[in-house]
Amino acid sequence: MRMDKWLWAARFFKTRALAAKACDLNRVTSNGHAAKPAREVRVGDSLVIKNEIGEFTVSVLQLSELRGSAAVAQALFSETDASRAARAKAAEERKAMAQMDTGWEGRPSKRDRRVIDRFRGR
Repeated sequence: MRMDKWLWAARFFKTRALAAKACDLNRVTSNGHAAKPAREVRVGDSLVIKNEIGEFTVSVLQLSELRGSAAVAQALFSETDASRAARAKAAEERKAMAQMDTGWEGRPSKRDRRVIDRFRGR
């Protein structure tokens, strides 16, 4: 089975084209080697997948040509405990960074620009 088709069926990417592009950009590795979109996926393969959600380290349990529901897709692979912990830690860090937001929206006002200029020493 093709790598891009399996990634799409396992719901790591919304379309096969996005899965193929991720393979071309070396965001998917299979057993320690960069995976091309047409690379064969076999049961027992170890994959490292980087997408907008995070980095997944999974082992392939089943193959499927069709994209099914999320429950069916989760039966296709098993994620390692270290991968789950790393993604949870990254999510907490993103949440903490969102709390440190400056609160400014759009262009600074005249008063805001004066504060910025004073801060920069102008």
